Amino acid sequence: MSTEDTPSAPRSLAEALRARGDAALGALLRSRPDLITPVPTDLTQLATRAGTRASVVRALERLDRFTLQTAEALAVAADPATYGELLGLTAGDDADPAVTAALPHALDVLREQALVWGGDDRLRLVRTARELLAPSPQHPSPTGLGPTVQEATAGMSPGRIQEIVAAAGLPSTHDSVSAVASLTGLFTDRKRMAALLAQAPADSLEVLERLVWGPPYGQVTADPAPRLRWLLDRGLLLPTAPGTVVLPREVALHLRRGLAHRTPEPVPPAVETAAAHRPQVVDSTAAGQAYTALATVEELLKDWDEGGPAVLRAGGLSVRDLKRTAVALDVPEPVAAFWVELAYAAGLIASDGEADERYAATPAYDEWLERPAAERWARLATAWLAATRTAGLVGGRDAKDRTLSALGPGLDRSAAPEVRHRVLALLAGLPEGAAPEAESVLARLRWERPPRGARQEDDLRTRLARWALSEAELLGVTGRGALSAHGRALLGAPAAPVKGPDAEPSGPGDKLPVHHHRSAPLTPLSPAGQAVASAAAARLLTPLLPEPLDHVLLQADLTAVAPGPLQRPLADMLGVLADVESKGGATVYRFTPGSVRRALDAGQAASDLHAFLAAHSRTPVPQPLTYLIDDVARRHGHLRVGAASAYVRCDDDAVLNEILADKRAAALGLRRLAPTVLAAQADPAGLLEGLRAMGFAPAAESAEGDVLITRALAHRTPPRTAPEPVPDGPPVPDDTLLAAALRAIRAGDLASTTPRKPGTAPAVDGELPRTGSAETLATMQAAVLTGEALWIGYVNAEGAASQRVIAPIRVEGGFVTAYDHTADEVRTYPLHRITGVAELADDAG
Repeated sequence: MSTEDTPSAPRSLAEALRARGDAALGALLRSRPDLITPVPTDLTQLATRAGTRASVVRALERLDRFTLQTAEALAVAADPATYGELLGLTAGDDADPAVTAALPHALDVLREQALVWGGDDRLRLVRTARELLAPSPQHPSPTGLGPTVQEATAGMSPGRIQEIVAAAGLPSTHDSVSAVASLTGLFTDRKRMAALLAQAPADSLEVLERLVWGPPYGQVTADPAPRLRWLLDRGLLLPTAPGTVVLPREVALHLRRGLAHRTPEPVPPAVETAAAHRPQVVDSTAAGQAYTALATVEELLKDWDEGGPAVLRAGGLSVRDLKRTAVALDVPEPVAAFWVELAYAAGLIASDGEADERYAATPAYDEWLERPAAERWARLATAWLAATRTAGLVGGRDAKDRTLSALGPGLDRSAAPEVRHRVLALLAGLPEGAAPEAESVLARLRWERPPRGARQEDDLRTRLARWALSEAELLGVTGRGALSAHGRALLGAPAAPVKGPDAEPSGPGDKLPVHHHRSAPLTPLSPAGQAVASAAAARLLTPLLPEPLDHVLLQADLTAVAPGPLQRPLADMLGVLADVESKGGATVYRFTPGSVRRALDAGQAASDLHAFLAAHSRTPVPQPLTYLIDDVARRHGHLRVGAASAYVRCDDDAVLNEILADKRAAALGLRRLAPTVLAAQADPAGLLEGLRAMGFAPAAESAEGDVLITRALAHRTPPRTAPEPVPDGPPVPDDTLLAAALRAIRAGDLASTTPRKPGTAPAVDGELPRTGSAETLATMQAAVLTGEALWIGYVNAEGAASQRVIAPIRVEGGFVTAYDHTADEVRTYPLHRITGVAELADDAG
């Protein structure tokens, strides 16, 4: 256990920080990075910032349950408190050995984070933390304790206090202060208090039992019952307001046997195993789901290739478009929202920025498609791990009761990446192939970050953890609930712990707790480290994914069966030539006149289609399919549609006569311009659709009369970057920034605390010295001759003021060259920017 004992005990948090080494200060700045945004000028300002309400609240929210319980115990202890008093409040009279073992670490954490300062004989909780954690009627403490006797009797008349002292069997005193002290001494003396309670009626003790663990307040009438009157007369209940009484803190602690909390939790709950599987089964299951994830994202993007859903005015997808997407992907709407958000987080889809704004694939999608399957998965998984956008919120309501839509604003939750990483890290701590009980994972997370101001089952971190478990399974990071080998590599985790050599895979009843004490957790990787981990995950996943096939099986019923994943060119061409009829282990494609016409519209000739099918089919090309292609090709392009508003031309006037005679053509507004030309009121696209609905196979043509080739995958957004995660406060400083910040803080502290000669120090601490230019120059020149150090005030070109300790070396040309102790280097300063100078005391170190 560390202490901050020094020859002279620190009188303030600033003095306690001043006694720390660089390693301890660096640990503080890493754990509370908001303290160096911006960098404080000195340690006094750092201590002030560490005590601000916003910073303290943030620090308290990041404590684990037992460390927070320790801080709450200090908040109800005397100020200052000794280590023994704190141990009594946390371990109780029975000195719980688990609490006794865990308390030094918890206290070290509080000291490291500058929430507690002082040695073990004078522990002080930072004042702001005490105000936040101490019990009050407006803000009850999780301890369930009420005010002290001194606080509860603050407004009581001296006569009434003397009556209570007398009824409790204590000698009367001459003043209220000594009377309250006497009563407090009685309540904190275990033997005397036990003797007093032994005289209490049984029903009076029942009243105390109901209040002892909180809330400590109760209601009484103007004429209390005898059981209450006995307690009120002896101060075991004290009035706080008309009709309200409170159980004093000292009484409650006696009844609790010294415990500040009903259930101290010094040890984190274990993550238990619900089921165990062979690692090979887990990896193959996860790999199969990873392949499904890739196929789903590709299917989503293909559906949006020629322009996806419109962007709502407020941003995001409409409910109708999300439903349509869910139907197209054959998944529930929440799952569809997850895939849409994942593609967006990976930078594969975005809005096109046009006047009629729509969602579409980005150019990065085409690059992503060219990568090997395992690398494509690694990019999706990495984007998911770092994304702050939270698909689970889709369909909920924001603070203004507006519906949260997929791809819309309001979905960022800065805690999401940390929770995802922590959930997977807990899974990584289980034996290989072990799937955890979800509730034990949630219980562990609630211990590590206790929810405040919300029901435990509904707090945001709990919901984020539930979503992380389900999304990891969807994405193939886990298989059958257990972390896969490639999922472990994605975290940069070491090899999994293993069970004994003779252990067999266990069933749901096998409870395998992980080591649940305070082990070093996995921390999120740096961008460079994550890139290395992602590459390692891709290498592990590669042999588990099925090899793409270069063939299909054509059948006589105008279908083709793909017995596995297809190579990219084959899959793309088959996706144009045929419609997907069913998906699963084998994909079934169906050839229809419409699908064949689609391939012809894309610039393929009938001979190209025949050659393609013959080259990629392991079975002979069926005659019905050959006839279908030839029949559609024979009629394809026989009619020509162009822009007049629109027109139809055909060398066979009999075909035009047939069109004019068809009642279904009435809506197109056709009229004959020439024996081989019809004009239409409909636009070219509408005319094409109308004629195709009538059973014809027209082709569009350009203004020059050439056939227009309609290519798939035509619509792309301009280059777009993936959305940046919304950070959860300032980032943790790297080593370079931390070293620079420590130097600057130490330098500023040296300048502000170095003793000055009498009469030269400023009237107000922190104020820059002020001297005239002539005095400044003379003092500088004298210091050059004597080699003495000086204290100066300096204002840089940006107007920022600072204090510095320098040893002048040379003064010339309006500049002073000096060794700057605060910067630990030789610098040159313009004299006109020096506000003043003061000599240091002879004993200044």
